[in-house]
Amino acid sequence: MSARRLLGAIEAGGTKFVCAAGYGAERAPEPYRRVIATVTPQTTLAAVQAFFADIEREAGPLAAIGVAAFGPVDVHRGSATWGSVLNTPKAGWSGVSLVEPLARFNCPVALDTDVNAAARAEVSLGAGRGVRTLAYVTVGTGIGGGAVIGATSVSGFLHPEMGHIRVRRDPRDEGFAGICPFHGDCLEGLASGPAVLARWSQPMSALPPQHPGHEIIGGYLGQLAAAIALMLSSERIVFGGGVMSNPHLLAHIRAAARRELGGYLPIDERVGGFDRLITRADLGDRAGIVGAFLLAEARLAAEA
Repeated sequence: MSARRLLGAIEAGGTKFVCAAGYGAERAPEPYRRVIATVTPQTTLAAVQAFFADIEREAGPLAAIGVAAFGPVDVHRGSATWGSVLNTPKAGWSGVSLVEPLARFNCPVALDTDVNAAARAEVSLGAGRGVRTLAYVTVGTGIGGGAVIGATSVSGFLHPEMGHIRVRRDPRDEGFAGICPFHGDCLEGLASGPAVLARWSQPMSALPPQHPGHEIIGGYLGQLAAAIALMLSSERIVFGGGVMSNPHLLAHIRAAARRELGGYLPIDERVGGFDRLITRADLGDRAGIVGAFLLAEARLAAEA
């Protein structure tokens, strides 16, 4: 790919859209970047269009655009609703197309979930370098999970929705109803950032070291990690998102996953132990936008 092929990247999130343009995922930091608040679809997407229009006036035409989107979203190209947000609790966004506003730029567009894109980024340039299979879990305003095998995202009739699995309740947590508008006490309803706030009136990062919330939230996320290990045999399970800024949480996730698996899988022999299996994201909050650049690169290569 020519160094002068200008790429666009969008990390479309529930609280903000990060838009960037540059010459490839490895050329960081990208030269052009703007953060747009996620408000109404009309206002947000108009600002996205304006950003890329400014970029094209300054730097020339875009060769491809990659979109890493919050879900649920239709990721299947050829579907009548490809690129559209599906049934989401984000008010006003159900049924909104994230790709139609990009048609004016007359370039190929690639789309995947933000967590699948982040998984691509971590396996290529981050915590998963050297492995073939990786799962990425973000724990923040919501909980989402994606996975890659080789360079291919895992999807079926939709895409993974790991945040909405059921987990066993910690006995200390029986009185909390959960906050998910669809399921109440699914994983997202129990362990997301807003769920932490709803219980303890402070974010995970503010809980003192001996607070039981570390074990409770770590236990729920450890159940997810064990399920991923059993179902996908991922060589690396990477956790990111704002809740993971708590320095104590990762150790509790690892310990809970070990308890859940009970020695059933050869983690120590095949992976090198739970410290290698379950890690923090190397790319931090850049994983999604780096993944969007990788999507654009892959789409451009497919068009060649």
